[in-house]
Amino acid sequence: MPYSSNLTDSEWEILEPLLDQILPTKKRTRPPNWTKREILDGIFYQLKNGCNWEDLPKDLPPYSTVYWYYKQWRAQGVLEELMRIIHSQIREQVKKKPKWTRLMMIDSQAVKNTCNASITSKGYCFYKSTNGIKRHLAVDTLGFPFFTHSTKGNLSDDAGLIEMLSKNIDYFKSKPVNIPKITILLDHGYHPEHLTIELKKIYPQIMTKIKFELSKKPSKQEKEVSGKSGFVPVVARWIIERSNSWMERCKILVKNFERTLDNATAKMNLCFIRLMVKRLAA
Repeated sequence: MPYSSNLTDSEWEILEPLLDQILPTKKRTRPPNWTKREILDGIFYQLKNGCNWEDLPKDLPPYSTVYWYYKQWRAQGVLEELMRIIHSQIREQVKKKPKWTRLMMIDSQAVKNTCNASITSKGYCFYKSTNGIKRHLAVDTLGFPFFTHSTKGNLSDDAGLIEMLSKNIDYFKSKPVNIPKITILLDHGYHPEHLTIELKKIYPQIMTKIKFELSKKPSKQEKEVSGKSGFVPVVARWIIERSNSWMERCKILVKNFERTLDNATAKMNLCFIRLMVKRLAA
């Protein structure tokens, strides 16, 4: 029985060679009972519908098999590598440089924990009055992420950004100096001076590769002049807000159900993999 979360033939044509390229080769004594496409259909079903692994439909592979593959691919970094390659392909599709960008937007989203989530991944965010985790995204002008990261909810936006960029510091180290600096657009919850000091401790030359910029926030007078009131989308910043809302299409991401922060990040990666594959196939 086909489900709305299942991969189409054109989407599988994109993913199949990438999985063959990324997955480590193994010596097999007999062919597997389930194909990689069927395994992915099971993973994407759980992602979209937010059910327990045990509640996967019976016409999909057994939940223990689906979860075993998901756990292996997460631990081996397959999901991160898959997201990186697909992101490069989707940028090439719209005539952008596959790896480098001139504008990157970073933001965080506080998400409530459920009873399933572990207490070790829980923190109270006073700014959002949310007891749970924070999801950190660094996206391009298409709204698709270069980096994803999850932290406790009580960690500040600055500390979360530093953790995310430190984890991906090789990206900035490998950036050629003859390419214009990457402008990192932030909202007013971040403090560029503090970020600069802390990031220089990790990579002293990083400010030759990037620069921080706070997004312009319209004042009350500017709103009155333009005849607007209440919430007004900020130029460029609305892109990352849209990326945060895209994750709500996956019911498993409406709240945090994961016991570890690594699991929470893996589910974010899967969400964007699914969105980008759909965009590529279209």
